[in-house]
Amino acid sequence: MPAEPDTPRRPRVLDKGRMEGFSDGVFGFAATLLVLDLAVRPPGTPLEQVLRGWPGYLAYLVSFLTIGAAWLLHTAMTDRLSGTDQLFLRLNLLLLLAVVFLPFPTGLIADALRDDDMNSERVYVTMYGLTLLTISLLGSGLDAYARREHLYAVKAGEELRSPRRKSLRGVIAYAIAILIGLALPILAVAIYFGIAVYLVVPFREAARVLRRRHSTPQ
Repeated sequence: MPAEPDTPRRPRVLDKGRMEGFSDGVFGFAATLLVLDLAVRPPGTPLEQVLRGWPGYLAYLVSFLTIGAAWLLHTAMTDRLSGTDQLFLRLNLLLLLAVVFLPFPTGLIADALRDDDMNSERVYVTMYGLTLLTISLLGSGLDAYARREHLYAVKAGEELRSPRRKSLRGVIAYAIAILIGLALPILAVAIYFGIAVYLVVPFREAARVLRRRHSTPQ
């Protein structure tokens, strides 16, 4: 018997496997692109050229850790999904769009720091910070949408409470660092590095393992 025309239709829940495979590939590709900007430039001895490339190494490290943090949160979310819907897939594409864009401002700030151009540093570091903030906001938005539409498996969403708090603190810290970068670009880059380390390193879990190790009788 056909359904009544006014009967509300539930959104179609889609399998998440293809989305996870595609997303992992994009994260890996974006991380790989970062290394293309690493290079040594004459003049000088080989050692001088390598040491002079420190802005590129710093930018690479910050961006790689940031992509890693976004991938960790994305993996934690998708592992706990019971399925996806059409809007979730499109929001996920927006997140991947921002992640793949990150190598571009990464190269810009490396060049600006290397040339010691204050005006370029301000512009490019601000652009870089806005990209990092966008990635963090889109990741949080993806999680919020999954919770609102009950896409997580029963009670599985509660396991994301700690990563969710970390992500929110990261958003606030990025906003503050962007403002600092308007006056002190290099300090802002250092803050971005600190945020990336905070988002990637599981300090609480590491401390728990160390406490357990020290409390175990030898």
